[in-house]
Amino acid sequence: MAPVKVFGPAMSTNVARVLVCLEEVGAEYEVVDIDFKAMEHKSPEHLVRNPFGQIPAFQDGDLLLFESRAIAKYVLRKYKKNEVDLLREGNLKEAAMVDVWTEVDAHTYNPAISPIVYECLINPLMRGLPTNQTVVDESLEKLKKVLEVYEARLSQHEYLAGDFVSFADLNHFPYTFYFMATPHAALFDSYPHVKAWWERLMARPAVKKLAAQMVPKKP
Repeated sequence: MAPVKVFGPAMSTNVARVLVCLEEVGAEYEVVDIDFKAMEHKSPEHLVRNPFGQIPAFQDGDLLLFESRAIAKYVLRKYKKNEVDLLREGNLKEAAMVDVWTEVDAHTYNPAISPIVYECLINPLMRGLPTNQTVVDESLEKLKKVLEVYEARLSQHEYLAGDFVSFADLNHFPYTFYFMATPHAALFDSYPHVKAWWERLMARPAVKKLAAQMVPKKP
């Protein structure tokens, strides 16, 4: 069986979300780089894979998918094993909690943490733009409020959806990983249960492997 293909660089947060799930289930895959400087993501070939001209795109035989969370769920369903059940779809309540915290990541956590990553890493390192400290400061205040909720949740459970690692936790990996390369990483020290949760995630072999491919240089 031919390996599935993921289109986009591993350093991309959305691509990394897919790759860490592929690693968790032990699936064979191929990463096909997309050259943004050459506008490959807007090429006719790529628009067939992702009509919005974004990454990642995903191919499994004649199946083409886009949107990283949808791709990741497909991967976790296709390669589900008894020992690797990150969606918990066999248990209605557990699956619901996975969905809840996956939504929290998308709509509350990411909007707070991602501007810090962009302003401290992506803009200065990749775009040659200065850091907008006002945006960073405002986002840090938002993130602190989010982390207060996470601290309360993780004081009761080892992971977000319960006492089991899930897709909800893995969704947090890409942006949190990059946040830890900014000058503001010490913020997590104020939230000991959040920090311990993050350390448990980073100890996972799949996460370690992806992290090695994503290491950014500090500004």
